[in-house]
Amino acid sequence: MIFWKIIYNLILLPLLFAFGIIGSLVNKKIRDGMMGRYRSFRELKSFMDERGAGKTIYWFHAASHGEFEQVKPVLTGLKEVEPQSLSVVSFFSPSGYNHVNDEHIDCKVYLPFDIPWVVKKCLKTIQPKKLILAAYDVWPNLIWGAKFLGIHSTLFAARFSENTIKLSPGIRNFYGNVYSCLSAIYTISNQDHNRLQRILYPVGKPIVRVLGNPRYDQVKRKADKFTRERTESVLLRPKRLLIGSVHSEDEMVILDSIVSLMKEVEDLSLVWVPHEPSERIVSTAESFFQSKHFSTGRLGYKNPGQIDAEVIIVDTIGRLSQLYWFGRIAYIGGGFSSGVHNVMEPAIARLPVFFGPRYNNFHEAEELIADGGGFSIESGTDLYLGIKHLFEDRNAFIKASYAATDVIHRNLGSSTRVVRNLIHD
Repeated sequence: MIFWKIIYNLILLPLLFAFGIIGSLVNKKIRDGMMGRYRSFRELKSFMDERGAGKTIYWFHAASHGEFEQVKPVLTGLKEVEPQSLSVVSFFSPSGYNHVNDEHIDCKVYLPFDIPWVVKKCLKTIQPKKLILAAYDVWPNLIWGAKFLGIHSTLFAARFSENTIKLSPGIRNFYGNVYSCLSAIYTISNQDHNRLQRILYPVGKPIVRVLGNPRYDQVKRKADKFTRERTESVLLRPKRLLIGSVHSEDEMVILDSIVSLMKEVEDLSLVWVPHEPSERIVSTAESFFQSKHFSTGRLGYKNPGQIDAEVIIVDTIGRLSQLYWFGRIAYIGGGFSSGVHNVMEPAIARLPVFFGPRYNNFHEAEELIADGGGFSIESGTDLYLGIKHLFEDRNAFIKASYAATDVIHRNLGSSTRVVRNLIHD
């Protein structure tokens, strides 16, 4: 372990820090994250001085807004069991820090810099009963520091893909040393459990359990707000495509096919949701669709049915999970760049779901494909043919619609299992 601490702290961490400094000069998100981390200790100390003294505190960490969807049902469940406890939630990305506002969060901060003395100082200040990490954002000095201070640390919703770099020679030994310092690891599936065991071998092992993905529970909880729509047939909704969390890389692949579908499928309309709906990106989308002779409108704070336009462009954040209930088929972005975004929210809304080829780290996407409710595409032609087939074949559409929702219902209950084991392990 000492060898890997030296390698990480003298080589890898300085490289990451240099990348952050250089990146902050040209990228606002990186700059916001760097500046936020400089404030983290001061904000944690202020929280402890004002509210935290003598209280039971749980420290949750999520990389971004998307990973908080896994944290939320666990955080809520833990508050129900221990209502007097306080929760610190840290984020690595500005997308989480800026856009997550939850009543169960008592203190929200950027994850402190992963420097040994910094993380130890923060951990000593908070003295959390448990450090709880979601999914994949594991920082070595944070884990090593928690172990040194005797703080129980848990990683839940852990996912290890078949081709994970963490099983590569040399790299496997590094991650084995990091993961072995966790107190408990809860994986999503049996396959993840087996791959984790290969990473851990032959070093000491934490508690390892297969407990599923709490994100399914969060998607179901949000969907319960739409009881009326959920009990109606999806075929009674307007013939509308939802293009969610679309990146520029997705646009390059699918835009021409979307235009063709709009022109060829009778009464088809579109809701276009940029991953980052800045004024520039929204205006560019408007100009493109208007150049193809489609009427456009911005969603604002209305519902799609209140806007008379062929293409509705979403210019606000936080609406996407609701919007799926106003359409029939979804395409989810990210699959041609960083990895596909949340496919569960359209699935619970009974939408067949299309996405790009980068989905292998996302268990829910794999399950959707296996059950026939999700479809991976390699090209715009794949998307065009797949969507047109579902609109033309009623039986195929209904089969895909129900298959998508069944994946969600089959995986419910994980958050309860995670909370139960967090308390007892």
